[in-house]
Amino acid sequence: MEINFHKAEKDFGLTFNNIDFLKQALTHRSFLNEHKNWQKIGHNERLEFLGDAVLEIAVSEYLFRNYPNLQEGELTGIRAVLINSDSLLEIANRLDLKNYILVSKGEEKELKKSQPYLLANAVEAIVGALYLDQGMKAAEKFIEKQILVKVPDIIKKRNYKDPKSLFQEKSQKFYGITPSYKIIKSWGPDHNKKFQVGVYLKEKLVASGEGFSKQEAEINAASEALEAIEKDRKV
Repeated sequence: MEINFHKAEKDFGLTFNNIDFLKQALTHRSFLNEHKNWQKIGHNERLEFLGDAVLEIAVSEYLFRNYPNLQEGELTGIRAVLINSDSLLEIANRLDLKNYILVSKGEEKELKKSQPYLLANAVEAIVGALYLDQGMKAAEKFIEKQILVKVPDIIKKRNYKDPKSLFQEKSQKFYGITPSYKIIKSWGPDHNKKFQVGVYLKEKLVASGEGFSKQEAEINAASEALEAIEKDRKV
């Protein structure tokens, strides 16, 4: 699969001093298995790690400086909405990242199942690549354009409580029970493992959810449980 990385730069509205950072950000580990000449570029997992940290500090500082009247819990909730996998996937789709991700042909079918996960991670990797290439200001500019523009709308709609917090509030209010979460099963290779988690009220399974991390699966389970509460109060 050949990618025009300079076109990618243009499409993303970015300019890299060292284009290899962008190449690495868009390379999945599996691609290296079939393209040994790409080893010097490497895959994007370390950049994801760095980008995740840059995202958190950039968003945290922006919210801290611009919304002095918000409490810690509110700031945490807004930040979670801004940098969760759904938000990152929205950015990935807006940038058409699926047209630029490098994956192996050998794993292409399996990777399609986890495309949202791959695309969200690639957004974090791009942030990490920008940070290494040009520093914090360049990363912040990208984050502001792609993510922080959503802050006023999130605050206006007050939809910044995560599903786990909302379900805990409702289950305590309606049933006097604090929910618990347990892994039902997990599968897949270590670098691409998927989890199914159940949310329980005492011993009763209310709902389950899947995700590429325990946290993501718990959030999806809580979302399903919230729908169950809305349909009837006898979960």
